[in-house]
Amino acid sequence: MLNSNGQLINSDELQISSQNRGFKYGDAIFETLNVQNGKVVFWEDHYFRLMASMRMLRMEIPMEFTLEFLEKEILKTIDFGGNQQQYRARLSVFRKDGGLYTPKTNEIDYLIEASECSYSVKSSYRIDLFKDFYNYSGLLSTVKTTNRMVNTLASIFMDENELDNCILLNEKKGVVEAANANIFIVKGSVIKTPAITEGCIKGVMRKNIIEILEKNPDFTIEETSISPFEMQKADEVFLTNSIIGIQPVTNYRKREFKTEVGNKLAANLKIAKLLAKV
Repeated sequence: MLNSNGQLINSDELQISSQNRGFKYGDAIFETLNVQNGKVVFWEDHYFRLMASMRMLRMEIPMEFTLEFLEKEILKTIDFGGNQQQYRARLSVFRKDGGLYTPKTNEIDYLIEASECSYSVKSSYRIDLFKDFYNYSGLLSTVKTTNRMVNTLASIFMDENELDNCILLNEKKGVVEAANANIFIVKGSVIKTPAITEGCIKGVMRKNIIEILEKNPDFTIEETSISPFEMQKADEVFLTNSIIGIQPVTNYRKREFKTEVGNKLAANLKIAKLLAKV
């Protein structure tokens, strides 16, 4: 089932006009959500990121778009009648049809889709750099718009080279993020992740991992610039997003990484997820 502006419909009933602004101009944003046992994990974080993104893109936020309203709309889209306990939901928001680059209105439509999801952390995980195109630094790059061409091309590169993921670079040739995740590197007791100013997505899981690390006296967390050379010299590298949680990286080119810190953080994250669902 799909949820189009509050109306549940079958996927083959969805009609998108040729004037849809998400289709024509990428004038849309989205949130990818992990729904477990009837609860949206870290929903507050997703909601406030969505609101901030809509304000930044000058979309008109409907009065009914409260935290409770949207959560209810997400959950009613999912059929919990089966045995599946985990779902991947996507909430897309786009300006109403019409206009060229200048829209006719800043009012919005929304679409919610959901599918069964089962993900397990891989014991072997290979990454490499994607250097064909840059993910430019700047505030707009931190927003999850539907303009994801660099991520798409990076994912094709990943598939062609039998990789599990690849790392995007910015115009300064600094590490930004993976094709579908934020990235952290571990060197001794210091854990680094690219700063928002490097052009990375303001990941919800990234935010929660940073908060866990800030409370851990064994580590120092730094949001900063990271070079590919620095990544190669790291003790560990791990990736994060809302669906996978934490995925340790085992291989970058000829480099092999440990996974001890990533696995420990994954255990802490499970506790944080449980608390988020209470």
